Amino acid sequence: MTAGRLSGKVAIVTGGGGGFGSGIVHKFVQEGAKVVVVDILPSIAIKLVETYPQIQVVALQADVSSEADWARVLGFTIDTFQHLDIVVNNAGVNPGAYATIDTPEDGYDRMMRINLKALYYSTKGVFVTVSSISASRPRPGAVWYAASKAALTTASKGLALEWAAHGIRFNVVQPVLGDTPMGDALFSSNDTAEERKKALETIPLGRLATPADIGNTVAWLASDEATMLTGAVIDVDGGRGI
Repeated sequence: MTAGRLSGKVAIVTGGGGGFGSGIVHKFVQEGAKVVVVDILPSIAIKLVETYPQIQVVALQADVSSEADWARVLGFTIDTFQHLDIVVNNAGVNPGAYATIDTPEDGYDRMMRINLKALYYSTKGVFVTVSSISASRPRPGAVWYAASKAALTTASKGLALEWAAHGIRFNVVQPVLGDTPMGDALFSSNDTAEERKKALETIPLGRLATPADIGNTVAWLASDEATMLTGAVIDVDGGRGI
């Protein structure tokens, strides 16, 4: 059997229990990586992990906005797999559509802690960060979400420059609206066929991003096939950002 492009690699995937994260985990396993699935919800992480060989994939409950939890994740990974090669910062939240002046402060603070500060806590290894096409294409009702993702993209570029001399790479994937629980939640207040049709009409390829779309892109960026890429931002958006 041909070795996968991530064979021998050890990865941490945050928010790995569902949505885009589950697609990333699936692709990493296919490509031979050992994976620590980190999620704030242990039940979904454990359910996902049970579908893979125990020696290859393990689950760990952690809050990515906590420095102490990041230290625990790192220690657990090293204890379990003896080394760490890749960190995928996928965990993120979107509190929903609010006018800028109506966004609750606690929701804003939580979004910044999870969407942005997690990168600050995690910077050791080869990094792929899941941002959002909203970073470059903000829309009314999601201004602060877009701002958190734009900061994440910009920070990743700066980190790419800062750590390049050490051979540590930082790249970014910016998905469009996804066929995920978070994507469904954004329709929750007005989930009609007409609203979904309007959303799809903004995407030239005519469909939402899937977990597999994101998993395929992240796996390539994390692999040795992309060693000349750092500071790259790849829009997995079906042409939305053009």
